[in-house]
Amino acid sequence: MNVITNPLGALLPVIPVGKLVSKAPIVQDGGFLDAMKQALTTTSQLQSESGRLIREVTFDNPTVSLEETMLAGVKSNIAFQATLQSRNRIVQAYTDVMNMQV
Repeated sequence: MNVITNPLGALLPVIPVGKLVSKAPIVQDGGFLDAMKQALTTTSQLQSESGRLIREVTFDNPTVSLEETMLAGVKSNIAFQATLQSRNRIVQAYTDVMNMQV
């Protein structure tokens, strides 16, 4: 049995470059404050949507699937963890700056 493999084929992207999906909305002319506000708003929306879907599944709404609800919960958790880590790093940077000798 002869199998011909291309070892460099693993380095090629799975999705064609022209069809990439935007991972995060781009903040135009805003800066750090606007980016943080947008991230907090997105996290809040994901948590609200997750809560709504959990309520719908709890009340046996046939239009809402358990898979959709679980996926929304995971997305909400990831967004919250990213927000929490950002906050921790900002607080650490602030603390480092405040403890610098002048």
